[in-house]
This record gives sequence, structure tokens and C-alpha cells, in this order.
Amino acid sequence: MRTHCSPNQFSFQVFNGRSVSSSFDGGYITSDSGGLLLREIEEGQKFLQRFSQCFTDLRNPKFVEHSVYELLSQRIYGLCFGNEDLNDHDLLRVDPLLALLCGKQDLEGKYRRNERDRGKPLAGKSTLNRLETAGSFFGKRPRYKKIVAEMNELEEYFVGAFLRTTKKPPRLLILDFDATDDPLHGKQEGRFFHGYYDCYLPLYVFCGDHLLWAQLRKADIDASEGSLEVLQRLVKLIRHKWPLVKILVRADSGFCRDALMSWCEANGVKYLFGMAKNRRLLKRITRPMKKARRDWAYSHRAARRFIQFSYRTRNSWSRARRVVGKAEYMDKGENPRFVVTNLSAQEYEAQELYEKLYCARGEMENRIKEQQLYLFADRTSSATMRANQLRLWFSSLAYVILNELRSVGLRGTKMAEATCQSIRLKLLKIGAHVKVSVRRVVFSMASGYPDQDLFQSVLSNIQRTYRLKC
Repeated sequence: MRTHCSPNQFSFQVFNGRSVSSSFDGGYITSDSGGLLLREIEEGQKFLQRFSQCFTDLRNPKFVEHSVYELLSQRIYGLCFGNEDLNDHDLLRVDPLLALLCGKQDLEGKYRRNERDRGKPLAGKSTLNRLETAGSFFGKRPRYKKIVAEMNELEEYFVGAFLRTTKKPPRLLILDFDATDDPLHGKQEGRFFHGYYDCYLPLYVFCGDHLLWAQLRKADIDASEGSLEVLQRLVKLIRHKWPLVKILVRADSGFCRDALMSWCEANGVKYLFGMAKNRRLLKRITRPMKKARRDWAYSHRAARRFIQFSYRTRNSWSRARRVVGKAEYMDKGENPRFVVTNLSAQEYEAQELYEKLYCARGEMENRIKEQQLYLFADRTSSATMRANQLRLWFSSLAYVILNELRSVGLRGTKMAEATCQSIRLKLLKIGAHVKVSVRRVVFSMASGYPDQDLFQSVLSNIQRTYRLKC
């Protein structure tokens, strides 16, 4: 309850004879002072600076208080900190830490043009909303939406970021394709009822932990729709930088299409795709399945047998291809699986091909979950599909930044394989008191922060890697 002496002070239950009270008079305090590490990442890699160059600003410079770079930084750092909604920025806009990350000179908002904006250095939710929805109009543009998203440049931004940050040319690049459901809860453009709910069907391409492609698509299509065009663009960009690199495309059975495989065969690209079961395939593994069942009956543990053979569909494939079958028997019964590839038996034997190469694609699905669950890639609630595509790219860039923090800053630490959520909770969410003066900005972090040694190691790793000078 409020105390009688001060309406802004709150009193609580007495503790060991001592009164307990509180008030909102602590000055500038931030809960995200670990975000200073993200500023070091940006200084080293210029992710946001290059991303902002994919937008055209048609506003009159006389009336611009927030540059495109500052608006994008505010939105994307907000996602990194766990603030998925634009409404959150009505409170975040007063945070001097976020203003510092965005490159604002006036960290306290003392010199804003309008009196109502004084003390708020950053943009509000309406300004950020105009940024997100500006790219969704064709032809005559609305009066107040003059920031244009160059969609073609944004599409290739992520593969470009990967090529820039990978210093040493790899011998082999494995490109993982996957499609996932993005449930919708409104009347968004392009929605489609898919089984249980309206949704989109975004296409992702990863190379290890690195995101190369994020494309929002309607859900009334085949999972592989447009993947050939995406692969052609990616291979062209990669080979332009690294002409000798070997490329392997890996995906589940939704991408097992003759056009995709034929293009790979004609252009020196290896592929490894899952295959849907059918009666002809199941018949080919009848004997290995019997042996697997006999092994299970003897050991009462899951038993596997592998077989490889040449296979061609009756109508859809243009040629015969190498297929590897897994005959597995478990407590629940038979569990057959099949993959098709143009890798030779000399390169990979059947068991190694399936267990070590194909099954490793499951790690890519974890990266998609990170984006969907922790970086809010599924917050596609705008009315138009282009605006929702922008939201997907914002979440994707937040992932790129946090993944860079993980691969560079957390390298060799106990959190080297931490999820984005763990990074946010243990590294970014650090309370601090902020003191702003003419010559200094001082963050007095919480003395009780338990991972101070880890924070110091991360900062040292980043500054040493990028050779940053304080």
C-alpha cells in the first residue's frame, strides 16, 4: 500500500522489526544491460548497418528524427531482448541502453522537437508500425509510409551475411531445406486452412547454425514449391565467392522431387532427401526387416538393418537413383525409413549415410524452433503478406545476431551450445543503473549477477575476434 507521507512510496510487511518500502525513483535503470555485448557484435560485423541499406528512405530529411538504421535497430534489439510486440516500445522508448545500442546521440531524449516526446529518445509503436507496413503497398503509396523495403535485396541479405562472416572457405557446405507451419489467428492475406488452423508455410534454409534463407509462403502449396529457384540463387551466390566448394542439399521427403534432383545432377550438386514409403519400397526391405525383428527378439532392443538398391518410380522420376533403406524393429513394431541420394557408395556406405549424414538434419529443426519460439518468427499478425515477410526477416536478423554472439562470444565456454532463450536469460537480462553525463555513460550492473566471469570471457572473445579497441 502507499505510505501516508508520500503517495509515490509503497510499504510492505515489516521484516525483523525493520520497515520495508519502495518507490519508483531509482533513475535510469535497465533490465537488459547485457545488450552491450550485442553492440560489440554490431561494431564487428555491421549486421544492422548493412540490413538498413536494403531500405529506401523517401522521407523529408528536415522532419526525420529516427533514421532507418535506428528504427530497425530498435525493433530487432527488442526481439533479442524478448519484446515481441510493438506495444512494448511505448515503454522501451525511454530506455537509455536501447538508445545507446541504436546509435542515438541524445540518450535521454532531452532535445526532441515535440514537448510530448521529451524524455523519450526512441520511436513509439506507431512509427515502428509504419516501418513494418510501408513495404506492403504497391503503386500509389500512403502519405505517412515512405520507407520502402527492397525485397530482392532483403531476400539475399542472409546468405550474403553468411559469406561475409565465414572467413575460411569450407570444403563442403550442407544446405538444409525445411518447411514449417506458422499458425495464424486472424484474416491475414494469403492464409490457408491446413488441417487444424489457418497458417503460412515458410521455407527455411540453414547451413549448420547459419540462416541463409527465410521466405514466407502460402500454405496451399507443395512443401517444395519454389525450392528449386531458391537453390539456384544460393548456389550461384556461393560459387561466385567459393568456386571450388562442394555443396550438398539435404531435406525430408517433402522435397524429394524429380525437378530438384535432376537440377542437382546436372549442376554438380549432391543431394540427400528422405522418401515417402510405398508398397514397392517396403517390399524391397522385407528380408532385412525379418532379420531386424529377429535381432530385436534376441536382445529386446531396437534393431536396425540397412540395404541399398537402385530404384525408379513408375512415372514421376526421369531416371533410376540410389536409395538406402533402413529396416528397424522396435518395441512398438516396424519403423522403415528411406532416403535417396546421388552420393556414391564409395563416399558413404548405407548405414553411415543414414545415421551420420541424414539424421544430422534434425539439428536444423532445433534452429527453426529457436526462431519460432524465442525470436517470435511466428508473430505474423499484419494484414498483408509482405508486411509479415518483413516481420519474419526481423526475427531472422535477431537470430543471426544472437547466433554470432553464440559462435564468437560463447566459444569455448560452458554455454557454447546454449539456445537463444538461455543466452537472453543468462547474458542479456542483467539489471543495471545507468548514469549519463556529457563525457561518459556508466552502467552499474547488479553485484549479484552470478555469471560475471562468463560475461567477461564473452566480451574478451568478441573484442579479440574483431580486434575492437575500447
